[in-house]
Amino acid sequence: MTSKSIFTLAVHAGERGPRPDFTPVVTPIYNSIAYTYESMEDLDAVFARERPGYVYARYGNPTVTALEKAIAALEDGEEAMVFASGMAAIHAALLAAKVKAGATVVAAQDVYGATYALLSKLFSSLGVRTRFVDIADLTAVEQAIVEEKPRAVLFETVSNPLLKVADTPAVVEMAHKHGAEVIVDNTFASPYLIQPLAHGVDYVVHSSTKYLGGHSDVLGGVVVTSAQRCVTLRELTKLVGGNLGPNEAWLTMRGLKTLPLRMIQHCRNATQVAAWLQDHPRISRVNYPGLADHPQHEVATRLFRPDCYGGMISFEITDADQAKVFAFMEALQLVLAATTLGDVYSLVLYPAHSSHRALTPEERAQIGIGEGLVRFSVGIEDVEDIIADLEQALERSK
Repeated sequence: MTSKSIFTLAVHAGERGPRPDFTPVVTPIYNSIAYTYESMEDLDAVFARERPGYVYARYGNPTVTALEKAIAALEDGEEAMVFASGMAAIHAALLAAKVKAGATVVAAQDVYGATYALLSKLFSSLGVRTRFVDIADLTAVEQAIVEEKPRAVLFETVSNPLLKVADTPAVVEMAHKHGAEVIVDNTFASPYLIQPLAHGVDYVVHSSTKYLGGHSDVLGGVVVTSAQRCVTLRELTKLVGGNLGPNEAWLTMRGLKTLPLRMIQHCRNATQVAAWLQDHPRISRVNYPGLADHPQHEVATRLFRPDCYGGMISFEITDADQAKVFAFMEALQLVLAATTLGDVYSLVLYPAHSSHRALTPEERAQIGIGEGLVRFSVGIEDVEDIIADLEQALERSK
């Protein structure tokens, strides 16, 4: 064999060695963009989906596949498809449900602000009509579905940021009766609280940036659905290219391993924090499904894991405007003011200027997002330390 030039050796030496006969305990990070096979027939068969394998990173990646299998298992679904962000996942689910020009969507009126804007601005400009409805009002939901005959019904298991809990089985029954597919964002609840596919939902979406990843270090999204629908999602992703990278997939998979443990602590802490806030003289309203006076407490108790109501709270500071809310947030010492949720850290956010900034003041008021509303993602710290920080911040910001 002719000796290779140092230029050639620098490029190829050490690569594409023999396949190992061992199995790593942890899924490796496959950063390769492309893959080779012993014969062109094998490569062609993978392209044709006649045999499993990988050819190009936009079509699939072993690390990404491992994450997809893990999330599908947690949601008790047939398959999952991961994306570069939660918004990319929502967008893909709508497209897979054949939401296109001339179609109508019925959506919860207090969905995440970016989802609201996606429907009311982007999809509207493409000829899609959206009717927003109070998802907790089943009479109004059924009326909207009957009148609109939508292609899809979209809502959140627990709404962002007002913490309304959807009666998922009831809405699914209404939607399917009139030929609509159901897309549910399960980010706030996580599969630890509820698995919407078990209630007949067609597409379950997560911002995996939140509870699934759990550590505020990786952006991503996921859609869990049937194997047949996932074929459509994969073809869409090949064209649109909203893929999740292998490094992000690996980080998310690492976070998944402690999801149940974290959710136990999130739920315990949030229950105690909500009860404490409810008794505080500066707080006029607390939204938390675990409180007995929450409008959908019975629904949450029926659908969620026993004694688990999630780690998200929102509350109104009495007679507060933006300046007063900002003063409270700046006075916090342990709890962080940051535009995310579902992390090990406790986090506060002002919906009017962040998650729902894309909405007009009139739209926010109609939904019920007031000037004094604070969204609180309760972390896994010691609950007494969390409460002490809230107490001193409310006192200092009077």
